[in-house]
Amino acid sequence: MLVVSVGVAAPTLFGAGDPAIPRGWWIALFALFLTALLTATMVRSPAIVGHGAYAVAVVSVWVAVLTARNTGLLLILLVVTAATSVYLFPLWVGLTVAVLNTAVVLAVTLPGSANPTEPALVTGFYLLIQVATVLSSATLIRERRMRRELAAAHVELQAASILLSESARTAERLRISRDLHDLLGHQLTLLTLELETARHVDAIAARAHLDRADRVARDLLRDVRATVGQLRTEAPDLETALRQITAAVPGLAVSLAVSPGVRIGEEQRVALIRAAQEIVTNTLRHAEATKLRIEVTSEDDVITLRAEDDGCGTADVVLGNGLSGLRERVVALGGEIAFDGRAGFAVVARVPAT
Repeated sequence: MLVVSVGVAAPTLFGAGDPAIPRGWWIALFALFLTALLTATMVRSPAIVGHGAYAVAVVSVWVAVLTARNTGLLLILLVVTAATSVYLFPLWVGLTVAVLNTAVVLAVTLPGSANPTEPALVTGFYLLIQVATVLSSATLIRERRMRRELAAAHVELQAASILLSESARTAERLRISRDLHDLLGHQLTLLTLELETARHVDAIAARAHLDRADRVARDLLRDVRATVGQLRTEAPDLETALRQITAAVPGLAVSLAVSPGVRIGEEQRVALIRAAQEIVTNTLRHAEATKLRIEVTSEDDVITLRAEDDGCGTADVVLGNGLSGLRERVVALGGEIAFDGRAGFAVVARVPAT
């Protein structure tokens, strides 16, 4: 955008054409246009700054075009201005700017023209170009937003899958514990009775009781081994779960570091998985970031999760439903959480290890 703008304004900037106002003033006007347009596209918070800068860019480009005697390709600046609007405003605003820009084109091309057809053709051409660029830019923005939403849905699905597996394993452990109580309790009672009986009868009768006790003991050993085999199907560790959530997120490079010494309880593990999910989806939807770093460390029985992106950030952090839920989940475990939007967006959550 910057290169195109300077390129089309080069003849007037470097003396090929004389503007209707002093060249120094025209150059200052053009510099104001570029500065305002760049500010509008780069400063998103607070919104009034971006909107005000865009209004300045629109007015300054109108004045620059109207005061340039030899417009040539300078009218392309109007196209650039219209196309930029969709990044800041709804589509109707961009179309309105295109119409107003077209009036400027007509005001430039109509005076002094012997044939009214030529101004009409030029004006119609620039109107079509502006509408096309506005619509194509809006389409690109919509597709990018849909890709972010799809990526966020992918992260949420991964987290839900992990937590569902964890819930199923928890239910299975509860079932096994009940089975152990019922089955082993019965077998141990039977074994105790057979051995107690064998102590109070003669050797011949005791033999039969000891044989039955031996069979009960063998059955008990077999059942214990089977139960242990089921319990060995453990949930993946925290790092594996977090990597499943953060792997291959479209449009966002996520780096993850989990300290080797992290040991964490089941509720804390679920909370950190949910925290990572919310952080990644929040970054995709709001931060306009390209990089996100997540670190999990352990110190003095406290687990700390730090996350920071390189997005636009915000001076005033307003917690939506997702971040509010994240705070409630951390506080419920006796932890604390802090948010910082001054440089990118950062989250620091601390929870007890167990």
